[in-house]
Amino acid sequence: MKNTYQIAIDGPAGAGKSTIAKAIARRLGILYVDTGAMYRAIAYKANTLNLPLDQEQTISDMAWNTDIVLKNGEDERVLCDGKDVTEEIRSPEVTRAVSIIAAYPKVRERLVAIQRRKAQEKSVVMDGRDIGTYVLPQADLKIFLTASLEERSKRRWLELQQRGKKQSLESVQEDIINRDRLDRERKVSPLVPADDAYILDTTGLSIEEIVEDIVNNLKTKVNL
Repeated sequence: MKNTYQIAIDGPAGAGKSTIAKAIARRLGILYVDTGAMYRAIAYKANTLNLPLDQEQTISDMAWNTDIVLKNGEDERVLCDGKDVTEEIRSPEVTRAVSIIAAYPKVRERLVAIQRRKAQEKSVVMDGRDIGTYVLPQADLKIFLTASLEERSKRRWLELQQRGKKQSLESVQEDIINRDRLDRERKVSPLVPADDAYILDTTGLSIEEIVEDIVNNLKTKVNL
């Protein structure tokens, strides 16, 4: 019996990756790693410093000199250089910047090294866009979540509303379309399902239904 195991969850913006990964972590009592939050923290810092997003070397150097900490618990928090930026990294401005920054190889190299170290320490569920294909290619279970564009846009819009961020549904949908394009077309680790991923369309499904489906799949891979 393995002492630890890895669950990789990938998918486009608004597919429910973070929500489902958190629920699985709570259900199984394992570590949750939100890789998207790490890239968002870098994007937030770049915006705060007014760094030109098209200056790859400048952004990469900044990323290698940034301390990012993910705090798990009942309320996951994201710290960037010691500052809690959990709410700030979900702004529309950061959302628009993050795909640009996430495409830079040196930024990815920095964050992937941190992510892999965490996965070596204990059982983990990790979500992002290249977890099963690149970050954790040997993961015990690889899930690719998807949903209709309309459903993903509505989810992201409701999330912003709950955070007090005012943005129209049409604008959110346009942001997601652009994010999808950038994620699919980037040269380094583009958004694609791993060959051995279980593809799960979450449109119309409840969180409980999705988690149950994933946990049942995990049971066929490891001895829980």
